[in-house]
Amino acid sequence: MDSEQLGRLIDRLAQALELYARQWCDAPEDVVQEAFVKLASQRRSPATPEAWLFRAVRNGAINAGIASQRRRRHEANAAAKEPSWFDPAPARWGEAVIDPEAAEAALASLPPAQREVIVAHLWGDLTFEQIAALAGTSTSSAHRLYHTGLIALRTRLGLPLCHTNPTRSITT
Repeated sequence: MDSEQLGRLIDRLAQALELYARQWCDAPEDVVQEAFVKLASQRRSPATPEAWLFRAVRNGAINAGIASQRRRRHEANAAAKEPSWFDPAPARWGEAVIDPEAAEAALASLPPAQREVIVAHLWGDLTFEQIAALAGTSTSSAHRLYHTGLIALRTRLGLPLCHTNPTRSITT
C-alpha cells in the first residue's frame, strides 16, 4: 500500500475507528494509530483494508482495555499496601493522640492549594518564598494558606488550636 492510499484511508476512517475503539479502551487514538502503522508495514495489502483496520482496531482496543484494567487493579493493590504518609504508631501531640489514617484523610480533604503548601513546607522543607515561586503566588498568600490549612487540620482532627500570645498594644 502506498502512502497516498494510506492517507486516504486515514482521512476517511480515522474518526470512525476511534469511535469504534472507544467501546473497549480509554486511549482509542493510540489504538487507531497503531493499527494504521501495522497496515502500512504489511508486506501485502489486505484484500479489504477497511475490514482489516476494523478488526485490528477491535483487537487492539480490547487488549488495551484489558491492560488498562489490569494496571488499575495493580495500582489500587499497590496503593493499599503503600505505607501511610504518617507514622503507623499514633504520634502524641501534647495529650492528644493522632490517628495516622485520620490525619491522612484530613490532609486529603483540604483544598488543593492548602494541601500543596503544607506538604511542600512540612515534607519538602521548602521555605514560603520557594513555595510562593512554585505555586505562582505571593509569600504572604503561601503563609496564609499554610496557616489556614493547619487550623483546618487541627479542627478536623479534634485538636486544640494553638494559643498565641495576647496582642500587645503599640503606642506611638
